[in-house]
Amino acid sequence: MTLAVEIGPASEPLWDETIGENLARTVAAYGTNEAIVSCHQDIRWTYVEFAERVRSLAKGLIARGLGAGDRVGLWSPNYAEWVLVQYATAEIGVILVNLNPAYRTHELSYAIQHSVCRLVIAAPSFKTSDYRAMLAEVADECPSLESTLFLWDPDWEALAGGDGDTTDADLDSRRATLSPDDPINIQYTSGTTGFPKGATLSHRNILNNGRFTSVLQHLTDQDRVCIPVPFYHCFGMVIGNLGCTTHGATIVIPGDAFDPLAVLQAVEDERCTSLYGVPTMFIAELGHERFGEFDLSSLRTGVMAGSPCPVEVMKACIDKMHMVDVTICYGMTETSPVSTQTVPGDTLEHQTATVGQAHPHVEIRIADPETVATIGRGLPGEFCTRGYSVMTGYWNDAERTAAAIDGDGSMHTGDLAVMAGDGYVEIVGRTLTDDDVRDFCRGAISHFKVPRYVKFVDEFPMTVTGKVRKVEMREQSIAELDL
Repeated sequence: MTLAVEIGPASEPLWDETIGENLARTVAAYGTNEAIVSCHQDIRWTYVEFAERVRSLAKGLIARGLGAGDRVGLWSPNYAEWVLVQYATAEIGVILVNLNPAYRTHELSYAIQHSVCRLVIAAPSFKTSDYRAMLAEVADECPSLESTLFLWDPDWEALAGGDGDTTDADLDSRRATLSPDDPINIQYTSGTTGFPKGATLSHRNILNNGRFTSVLQHLTDQDRVCIPVPFYHCFGMVIGNLGCTTHGATIVIPGDAFDPLAVLQAVEDERCTSLYGVPTMFIAELGHERFGEFDLSSLRTGVMAGSPCPVEVMKACIDKMHMVDVTICYGMTETSPVSTQTVPGDTLEHQTATVGQAHPHVEIRIADPETVATIGRGLPGEFCTRGYSVMTGYWNDAERTAAAIDGDGSMHTGDLAVMAGDGYVEIVGRTLTDDDVRDFCRGAISHFKVPRYVKFVDEFPMTVTGKVRKVEMREQSIAELDL
């Protein structure tokens, strides 16, 4: 029996550098390339201009007293300024806390308190959410929060301009103290329990993952990547932003949030060669009433992730959007995020029925959910992954970190998968846990009815007429739980 375990190629070594060090290398090599084009803001920055703005903002953050390891929350949809904050915080070792633009006040308060943010940078508003009012509402609940800044206000402009006494030498000195293994980003995942978990990621985690996701698309400094997925998620800030800056490619931001018409317009206007999204985004673009008006012939590749792509949608992306080399990615926030990916030249079946093969420098295996032993190929089991991409842990939560990452460093994803003989992986479902059941019940039934104990069984005790014997189940539970 061939065991279901694979290790991705290691022909290109991992980069042992911080995000700031890597950006400096990119600027030296591709300084005149456009780094960011924000269509809805009419912004164009070359890599030289982008790096200058990053350094100015980084100096402004140092001047405000932020040290390496401090946390800064960022609450905003997709703007060029989001990317500035992402790289400026990394430049000085400040941990960026991604705040979902859709958060309500109780979610916002929890993330700020749990991560102990000293500063939150926010857009003034988004859609129907008044961020100014919402942050004012939670301020008293968040004792660590010293101040909030809103994009484009005078205090933001001062911060972004490097207001203060911090010099270039001060900034370089700070950057020299940083390590690639330092935590640099906290992303909150809903998980399977009532309270979100703060997946904590390092420079090494996300820099290399963004880089290799682009390597497998064959991206170069000549590519222009349209990124309509949200920056607060790994898809946007890692696969998207870091995937571009590690190659000198251009980040194209079509809008503050997904709009299929804006995406089509951006691809045509900016001659984008790569397009990212989840399948429903591609479906919306293909189905738009004005789809036929746009010249999408510049497209070559891209990334689909988040859910399986229907065969007809994949065919349409290839035939109508020219994305002959589009790739499928699978992963989770806790693994930076990508663990498997298809590559250009894969068959239509691989592109639609699988999530690809092991990523470079990543070990993947399929394990028995009960014994955690590696099982044979062709059999369903839990998808586990190990390597540089596994998070440093859940922020301030050793117990849940230990439950997710075992003694040999393997991340247990909870997803059920099958590995074929050629190493390609199919996701077939999810392992149900006690907490999954409780989480499903919360908010759907009265709180006192949410089960304290959960037991999984192959069958229920039945009467001869086919009814469940509840009395017997109750008696068994009382005995087993010593109640």
